[in-house]
Amino acid sequence: MSDECSGKCDSCESTSSCSDTKKMMEQQNAEIREKMSKIKYKIAVISGKGGVGKSTVTVNLAATLNMMGKSVGVLDGDIHGPNIPQMLGVSEIQPLADENGIYPVLSPQGIRTMSIGYFLPDVNTPIIWRGPKASGAVRQFLSDVNWGDLDFLLIDTPPGSGDIQLTTLQSIPDIDGIIIVTTPEEVSVLDARKSVSTANTLEIPIIGLIENMGGFVCPECDKVIDVFGKGGGEKAAKELDVYFLGRIPLDVKARVASDRGIPMVTLDCKASEEFKKVVGQVLERIPKK
Repeated sequence: MSDECSGKCDSCESTSSCSDTKKMMEQQNAEIREKMSKIKYKIAVISGKGGVGKSTVTVNLAATLNMMGKSVGVLDGDIHGPNIPQMLGVSEIQPLADENGIYPVLSPQGIRTMSIGYFLPDVNTPIIWRGPKASGAVRQFLSDVNWGDLDFLLIDTPPGSGDIQLTTLQSIPDIDGIIIVTTPEEVSVLDARKSVSTANTLEIPIIGLIENMGGFVCPECDKVIDVFGKGGGEKAAKELDVYFLGRIPLDVKARVASDRGIPMVTLDCKASEEFKKVVGQVLERIPKK
């Protein structure tokens, strides 16, 4: 609802409905500001296209920070493809709620999480919602969930630059930055450039870019084979003047752990080693508070 709306229009039944909607939005915005004020760092993880491992990056960033003694929350903003509950091993749990709001589900690692997936009858149930309703769900997770005091809130956004992603990024006050995830091949790097443009348009700081699936760890010799090429993400980061955070290889051990709801950074594997280096770079790049 725009501020300029001051009369009866096709989308409203009366001028009073416009006023009521505006008041509800203002109230929700106030609730979001109150909830987010208790969180030190708010970081969104985005990608220009799907299938690049954005949720994997979000989960393992959260798990690494948690292992470092930080209090961490993960908001699954991918309404149409909620994977966070499965990846953190809490897909069978439903959130508790009372008159004070909704309480996040706690993962075995101690990470606070919220996802639309917790409210579905089963994992096979699709979310067949249009943009406004899906965007409204994200805003409700920001305003109604009792996140409490956190060092970090990580937001796993849907791919692209549609309604949900824009609503999420614009609804979080004082968002600290964006992490862009890509894979080495040219088509993914092309979409990563669009993510950079999105961040610049919204005037949100870019913490850096991660090249995921940067090679395959051979289970026999433990060497990294560049199945999808090499260096595409780093090259794009240089061209776009964006910091390159690091390169994460595909690792069979990590994939098996993820399917079982275990973050790969808790394992002894090459992907885990490289990811921890990436997290170190992230911590150096965010403003100290």
